[in-house]
Amino acid sequence: MSDPNMISVVIPAKDEVVAIAPLVEEIGAVLKDEDFEVIVINDGSTDGTGAKLDQLAARCNWLIPIHNKVPAGQSSAIRKGVRLAHGALIVTLDGDGQNPPDQIPALLEPFRSANPDVCSLGLVQGQRVRRQDTFAKRYASRFANWLRGALLHDNVRDSGCGLKAFRREAYLDLPWFDHIHRFMPAMMLREGWRVETVDVTHRERHGGASKYNNLKRGLVGIPDLLGAAWLIMRKGPPRYDDCVPSKPQIAQSAK
Repeated sequence: MSDPNMISVVIPAKDEVVAIAPLVEEIGAVLKDEDFEVIVINDGSTDGTGAKLDQLAARCNWLIPIHNKVPAGQSSAIRKGVRLAHGALIVTLDGDGQNPPDQIPALLEPFRSANPDVCSLGLVQGQRVRRQDTFAKRYASRFANWLRGALLHDNVRDSGCGLKAFRREAYLDLPWFDHIHRFMPAMMLREGWRVETVDVTHRERHGGASKYNNLKRGLVGIPDLLGAAWLIMRKGPPRYDDCVPSKPQIAQSAK
C-alpha cells in the first residue's frame, strides 16, 4: 500500500552523467522538509551515469537508483519507477536537468488545496513557458501539441513536459503503451480523473544530448497519437470510485 504522506520523485535518465548529480541534489534541497524519496531509473546508460548515481546513493539515503542493463525507453522507465514507488503522490521530471526542481511545490499545491474536488484530481500537468530549446524543436513541439489537442481534446497546451505530479493509483489505472507519458492528460481523462495544468519554467541543457530529433519524434508520435485516439474512442464505462465526478473535467491553474 502507498504511503499517503510520502512524495516519490521518479526520474528516467539515459547518459546524463553531467546533469544527474546536480539535479538530484536540487531535488533534495527543495523537498528537505517533506517525507520523500527519489527513484532514478538509469536506462542503460554507458557514460558513467550509473556509477554517479551509486556514489550519490551512498550519502543520500532517500535516493534509490535502479539500473536497466539495456535501454527500455522513457515510458517504460517511468512505469518501473512508479511501480517501485512508496509514495501515494508521484512527481516526474526529465533527467537532463531542463525541468527545474523548484517547480515541484507548484505541482503539488493543487493536491493540497481545500477544494472538495481534490480527491478526484489525478494529474497536475506542467506546461513550459519560455522554453530553452532550438526554434526547430519548439516549432515541432507546437505543431505536435496542436495536432494532439485536435484529435484527443485534452485541453492541454504542453503534454510533453516532463514535470508532472499524479496519484500513483491513477497512473496504475491507465492503459499501458509505449510513449504513454506524452498522452497522460488524455488517458487520465479517459479513466475519469480530473486534470489541472500549471505553468512551469524551463532551462537550457548543460550536458549530454537530446534523445529525440524531430524526425524520430514524428515517426513514433503519429502511430502513438492514432492509438491514443482509438483508445479514447473505444473506452468502456468509466471506473469511478466514490469521489470521482460523473463527468471528467479539466481545470486550468496558474502558477
